[in-house]
Amino acid sequence: MADAEISSLIALEEKRQSEVLEMIPSENYTSKAVREATGSVLTNKYSEGYPHKRYYQGNTYIDEIEDIAIERAKKLFKVPHVNVQPYSGSPANAAVYFALLNPGDVIMGLKLSAGGHLTHGHPQVTFSGKYFRPAQYDVEEDGRINMDKVADLAIMTKPKIIVVGTTAYPRIYDWKRWKEICDSVGAYFLADISHITGLIIGGVHPTPVPYADIIMTTTHKTLRGPRGAMLMVTDQGIKKDPMMGDKIDKAVFPALQGGPHDNVTAAIAIALKEASTPAFRAYAKQIVMNAKVLAKTLMDQGLTLTTDGTDNHLMVVDLRPQKVVGNIVAEALEVANIVVNKNSVPHDPNPPFYPSGIRLGTPAITTRGMKEKQMNQIGKWIAQVIAEVSHYRLPEKKVDRGLFLKKTRVELMKNKKLATIRKNVIILTKKFPVP
Repeated sequence: MADAEISSLIALEEKRQSEVLEMIPSENYTSKAVREATGSVLTNKYSEGYPHKRYYQGNTYIDEIEDIAIERAKKLFKVPHVNVQPYSGSPANAAVYFALLNPGDVIMGLKLSAGGHLTHGHPQVTFSGKYFRPAQYDVEEDGRINMDKVADLAIMTKPKIIVVGTTAYPRIYDWKRWKEICDSVGAYFLADISHITGLIIGGVHPTPVPYADIIMTTTHKTLRGPRGAMLMVTDQGIKKDPMMGDKIDKAVFPALQGGPHDNVTAAIAIALKEASTPAFRAYAKQIVMNAKVLAKTLMDQGLTLTTDGTDNHLMVVDLRPQKVVGNIVAEALEVANIVVNKNSVPHDPNPPFYPSGIRLGTPAITTRGMKEKQMNQIGKWIAQVIAEVSHYRLPEKKVDRGLFLKKTRVELMKNKKLATIRKNVIILTKKFPVP
């Protein structure tokens, strides 16, 4: 690479990725083929519009690539309409709202603090909560969604659209019940399956296709593709509005985006082909098996998980019994080469920047070939790290917190227990290379 400064940083990041246990549930490792497409000459092309209806010349091969990506998604998900141009999940959800809603309409989604997403109607600080009226449902004390309360809220608030999908919910979605609730108030049903797409393809999570009107998914996470997104309109959606696909397309372009990222479109096509194989279905099953073993190990070590376990790829550790914030635990785990993220827990008394939990999952380490035996060991390491830092207490005064965290980071870097675990983690990662 001509730029030595950037080249050296990429090399360091490559080394970091190979030596850590990447356990943030929304991250994964792509195949070499996906990376090659993302870094290909396709990044040079401008392709405003849709296949065979472009505003620029020279799109003969780009059109074929996008056609292939669309057809592969249609076949894999069994849907009649697909748009592969959204740059990411947030603009994809924005396109759905632009296509189907008017400013001031009610969006019903899960609270961010309960495991929802910013684009599902989070009040004030997001476009979805500022330009639309949010009606947010919550989880119970046990961390689970109470569908009867959801139904009551829908009747009370009359949402124009109900968004189903979360970033930190460890349980299966009852798509049929969600459809019944949507139908009861005449709401559009948007299934945001960004986290669980790979699990749905692999048959270890039910599909929303027979029930939802629109499906949005990112293409990284459990699908193991590039960073992009897709919008799919189902037969249910077409039945509700024959023009829904056309409305979605026009919302993506020209309403919200310019030219698509053709390199990403090609990489999505490759990821979809990879996801259609028996090997991918086996991979999805292993993600869930690994998650269940990891969750059991953590609980056996005396840790508390929201909903007392998991049905999918992720779990949230509630650190309130240890009285330590997620920041400290996430920092300590990273020192030990285990990468998770701080995360709020249901009805968290702490602010989002100093939450009472951590979120972790198994997609990336399963991609590396790790199985139940490794999950057992990893769970024990995580418990040891939490025990090692459980004496740290966040200062009550906000003004003292920045200095406290800075001082704590220095101490963690010198911690011998964490250093020992880090060495053992590196030994383990050498046995399971990154693709």
